[in-house]
Amino acid sequence: MLRVAVVGSGPSGVYAAQALTQQLRVPEVRVHILDRLPCPYGLVRYGVAPDHEKIKSLQNNLRSVLEDERIEFIGNVEVGAHGIGPRELLELYHAVIYCVGAAQDRRLGIPGEDLPGSHSATEFVAWYSAHPDAVAGDFALGARSAVVIGVGNVAVDVARILARGADELRPTDVPQGALGALEASQVREVHMVGRRGPAQAKFTTKELRELGSLPSADVRVEQSDLALEPAYTTQDTTLSAAARRNLEVVRGWATRPPQVRPRTIRVRFFLRPVELLERDGRVSGVRFERTAPDGEGGVRGTGSYEDLEAQLVLRAVGYRGVPMPGLPFDAAHGTVPNAGGRVLRDGERAPGEYVAGWIKRGPTGVIGTNRPCAKETVSALLDDAPELALRTVADDPLARLREAGHRPVQWPGWLAIERAEAELGRTLGRGSVKIADWSGLLAAADAGSR
Repeated sequence: MLRVAVVGSGPSGVYAAQALTQQLRVPEVRVHILDRLPCPYGLVRYGVAPDHEKIKSLQNNLRSVLEDERIEFIGNVEVGAHGIGPRELLELYHAVIYCVGAAQDRRLGIPGEDLPGSHSATEFVAWYSAHPDAVAGDFALGARSAVVIGVGNVAVDVARILARGADELRPTDVPQGALGALEASQVREVHMVGRRGPAQAKFTTKELRELGSLPSADVRVEQSDLALEPAYTTQDTTLSAAARRNLEVVRGWATRPPQVRPRTIRVRFFLRPVELLERDGRVSGVRFERTAPDGEGGVRGTGSYEDLEAQLVLRAVGYRGVPMPGLPFDAAHGTVPNAGGRVLRDGERAPGEYVAGWIKRGPTGVIGTNRPCAKETVSALLDDAPELALRTVADDPLARLREAGHRPVQWPGWLAIERAEAELGRTLGRGSVKIADWSGLLAAADAGSR
């Protein structure tokens, strides 16, 4: 029997486990999916916005994989803690696939970035998604104006949540504390700002159009911003189909008459943040430099500046991987060095160690991109299987994890958390509502496991 550990229960980890159990090259495989959190599904649970219920329904597909008798979910186990690191895992399993994502947000690197009222979008998403690591605190929702820096899907999500009415979010699983804060929010103007033009923005057209259909917000685009964009047409073959669609949507917003709505989303382009402004010890605005196309696909500064008022600033400019103790790390790319998923130590293949997902290729692609990525890694592992099967490993990895001081949450414990969240929703007169703290999650898991 080949025993494999997959570290991380998000899409890349679950797809890797699925590929291992669907293949026919190695007849008997058992997979343990280890996760630091007591709940599975990774960013599908803790990164997809609560109002995107269709995308969140992907959990049902992941669930069907995790219910396979050859796969076991083991949550609340942090690799690198309590004496269980990469070296120890190789004493418990023939092979380990690390699917740990890219957990750190990129910084702007400008003065004022650490002022109160300035946050990463990662922190804001964790808060409204009930991530147990989320910092309970003030997101300055008493602000009149918010600035979201970035023009990718995360920026769109953040702007949309700020602009939605609480009644629109109440049927979702957003945690009760976040719902109450958003209901009391005084934010009336949200600026979503990118340093390049709409043809180079990273959002998908479906996400973009959703902004324009919010009943609680009017979307506006400055004609002066669009005037800087090269004269692309919607049939221009120098642009991708997605870029042409995005351009069409944005140009449509620029020409439609203003709508009378409680909130306004202003989508701005060709503005590069250079400083966060301060008043009374808090962020009070953002200073931007106007940019212009440089003729080579990038932008250049023009020396012209514009200040936007904001008491809340959220940066959404990308993610990067973080080092895991005991694994090699390429700091320049934020990934674990690898060749087709095989981990490389000092340029040489590390037997039994593999990576998949963002920690393998960087934070690129959509959820579905993780499936072929995981399959490539599993194919490499299967090629190595005859060699890996010769290694001697522990008979009971779960017992070893407990001996090391971990408190594993297995599948019945996770099902108990689900039941507790459904009960919480009934108590609050809502649907299922996420439990937002570690102690509550573990208490629910313990109650269900007894």
